[in-house]
Amino acid sequence: MKIKTAHTCHFFFILLFSCFALSVTAKNPVKKLTIVLPAKHHERLDYGAQKLKLALQQAGYTVTTQKGAKAVAGNIIFIGLSQDVVIKAALSKQHISIAKTPGKEGFTINSNGNTTIIAGADNSGALYGCLELADRIKSARALPAKLSVTDQPEMVLRGACVGVQKPALLPGRGVYEYPYTPENFPWFYNKALWLRYLDSLAENRMNSLYLWNGHPFASLVKVKEYPYAVEVDDATFKKNEDMYRFLASEADKRGIWLIQGFYNIIVSKPFAEKNNLKTQDRNRHIVPIIADYTRKSIATFVQKYPNVGLLITLGEAMEGVGQDDIDWFTKTIIPGVQDGLKALNRTDEPPIVLRAHDSDAPSVMKYAKPLYSNLYTMAKYNGEALTTYEPHGPWADLHRTLSRIGTVQIENVHILANLEPFRYGSADFIQKCVLAMHNSYGANGLHIYPQASYWDWPYTADNSGNTRLLQIDRDWIWYKEWARYAWNCHRDRSDEINYWAKQLAGKYGSNQTGGKDILTAYEQSGNIAPELLRRFGITDGNRQTMTLGMLMAQFVNPEKFGLFSLLYNSEGPVGEMMSEYVEKEWKHQPHIGETPVKVIDSVIAQGRKAVEAIDQASAGITKDKAEFNRLKNDMYCYNALANSYAYKAKAALWVLRYKYSDNVADLEKALPELQSSLEYFRELVDLTKSTYLYANSMQTKQRKIPVGGNDAKMKTWVELLPVYQKEFDNFKRNIDSLKSPQASAKKTEKIVLTDAAVNIQSAGYYKLTAGEQVFADTTVAIKNVAPELAGLKAIKLNKASQLKNGTELKFTNSKPVKVLVGFFSTKDAGYSPAPQLETDASANDYGQADSKIANAIQIEGMPPVNVHSYTFKAGTNTLTLGKGACLILGIVDDSAVIPVYDAGLSNAGNIKDLRWLFN
Repeated sequence: MKIKTAHTCHFFFILLFSCFALSVTAKNPVKKLTIVLPAKHHERLDYGAQKLKLALQQAGYTVTTQKGAKAVAGNIIFIGLSQDVVIKAALSKQHISIAKTPGKEGFTINSNGNTTIIAGADNSGALYGCLELADRIKSARALPAKLSVTDQPEMVLRGACVGVQKPALLPGRGVYEYPYTPENFPWFYNKALWLRYLDSLAENRMNSLYLWNGHPFASLVKVKEYPYAVEVDDATFKKNEDMYRFLASEADKRGIWLIQGFYNIIVSKPFAEKNNLKTQDRNRHIVPIIADYTRKSIATFVQKYPNVGLLITLGEAMEGVGQDDIDWFTKTIIPGVQDGLKALNRTDEPPIVLRAHDSDAPSVMKYAKPLYSNLYTMAKYNGEALTTYEPHGPWADLHRTLSRIGTVQIENVHILANLEPFRYGSADFIQKCVLAMHNSYGANGLHIYPQASYWDWPYTADNSGNTRLLQIDRDWIWYKEWARYAWNCHRDRSDEINYWAKQLAGKYGSNQTGGKDILTAYEQSGNIAPELLRRFGITDGNRQTMTLGMLMAQFVNPEKFGLFSLLYNSEGPVGEMMSEYVEKEWKHQPHIGETPVKVIDSVIAQGRKAVEAIDQASAGITKDKAEFNRLKNDMYCYNALANSYAYKAKAALWVLRYKYSDNVADLEKALPELQSSLEYFRELVDLTKSTYLYANSMQTKQRKIPVGGNDAKMKTWVELLPVYQKEFDNFKRNIDSLKSPQASAKKTEKIVLTDAAVNIQSAGYYKLTAGEQVFADTTVAIKNVAPELAGLKAIKLNKASQLKNGTELKFTNSKPVKVLVGFFSTKDAGYSPAPQLETDASANDYGQADSKIANAIQIEGMPPVNVHSYTFKAGTNTLTLGKGACLILGIVDDSAVIPVYDAGLSNAGNIKDLRWLFN
């Protein structure tokens, strides 16, 4: 009996345990699910299914995948194209009818009971449907039981770029000339890094990746007729082939178009040396052997990589506007692509994107469209900066013209020279920019650059110890924001605040309120750099590093530093420059739009609010604290930067008033404002000296503002501090000088330039003096000349020949010399353009970028003449200038000191130059 009782107890224990187990199972059933794909499908569906499977597994599901329409029981997710048999059958079985069929790259997701159907309009649409469902599963931690979603992107192309370029020039090479080698670009051969980057693009629904390089062909293809043109050794060439095929294949799996960018006209170094040519020469006309080499290079590239697109920059390395642009595109580039397709017996066309940089793109497209159908255009959104979501003026007119051509116009958010190197993540500003791309420009494509450190990819400028930070990690929010609004820019603002607050709260482990505080910091700081540059800057180009500040001379006489007019007439809201504001104040005239004073007040307030918001968020941070502290430091940097600029602008307004008042008291009022600016800059130095390696990633002589960046110098705030201290000290001393009874104005040293000994081939001469005719074929004569130039032996040129062929001067010199070139101060057709780094990266190769003597020669009936100097080493040299009238005013020894000032010889009257106050 005892034994029986024991068996009975054991039986009841087992029964009780079984009941408990069944109860637990009922509460937590095993979640099994099958993903069904069509028997035959594109790799993009496999990629999407993998991402969906991973999200489901993380949510606790057991997932299997099958191909084909075999009978399946239980929870099922069908993935395919809307026209696939398996998708049609599933929709029919579930009695689901799709009311609105999505367009290109669109999808529908429908859940009904235990069946979910993802139907793509195309392979990319099916992929994006998988990614959308995966995101919803991650957010809910479960597969939604009921779902009906239809979505598609607004923009046709949504892409980002990687520069296969470097911060400094390679020895013996020009700008953009960087062969693909492990020594130059070790990261290029890192497949794991590429997969991370491509995954991030796919996650953000980006569908294009651009590689930027001056002349990539000599690293990627071998042209049968020009075997010597290859720039890399055989082992590297094989590595490049492997990497490029890998990259193109992996990009395609993720719905990403790989597009290779290049500049025209650049050739490889060995090709140039073999044929006794320069690798690039902006003013060189089309040379038959170069055209043949380029055409065959493109044809070979297309044969090898037929699914890779091409991004063409006609300007910069060839003269910007004219028949050469049209001929090069229609007789060299397009035929090269067509030759490659013909060799493959293919009729489909890879995309060709024509970049409207330093080129008459509308005219080029007029002739190109009948020859090639898969064409796109691209133009810089705000130049090489981010300045406004209210574009207008001639730059907006160009974009609208391109948009009306009938192809897709792509907006290029380029370089971001005013955002380097601090973090940027203003969702509000970016959403408004994308709306402007659609509504103001009529564009339907986006191409974004890295937010900072473009030339130093893949790294950021942060000083983070032994391990460099990666741009894709640090600037995740930059990519995510642009991509989100490229997909759909018409999202409700209040919903977006909550969305981004949730994203930021998740990253930094805070609550939703903390996430909103971080977003506020991003958005308050996000207006500072755009407002400062568009109201006080010299240029929208990367020759200005805005976060390093500006000289007072640049504030009060910006036209002496190559002021880029588009910055003020197009790339900001309607408003006033500082000089316009002061003139109106003096004349008691009403102001228009955004004024310097409004921006001064705005950036001071925004800097303060950014700091307050980031401080408020600090206490709730529980994750990624090191990165949060770097972000927090950036907010303090923006605050110091805003105040340094604001108080300097206040000082500049008093100095500009002095132009009208001649009252030293106005200058004295500027002094404490300038001192405050200096103290805020000193604060910026302290905030950055241990946290940043540099302010700008372009570290070459092309960078000019606030000071030259030759040899990778003047790239940190520490280096600039003595410059700003010196200008303050000089200003204070000069005010004292003005107040002294001995001097009412600063006296300058009298300089008279003399001719250098040179041997010039085939040239006529004239003396720089009043009454002398300046051209061999016209009667226009000098009315007045700056005293420093008087008596120099100038070269008499033929104006008609200049208009047709440009200007070329060959000479031999035993010592280094400077050639003085006079450019007429106008942008009208018929005049050779002055050097301009915004459109010509070689515009300072001879030290010619800056004007030396402004308004130096007065000629009746012609614009005033500004003097630039070109430095040449001893030997036989050639000066080549673009088409249009200009003057060669003489050749002087390289040691000659050329004063930098405004001679005031203009038919329109003198302009008061105040730069001396700070020297």
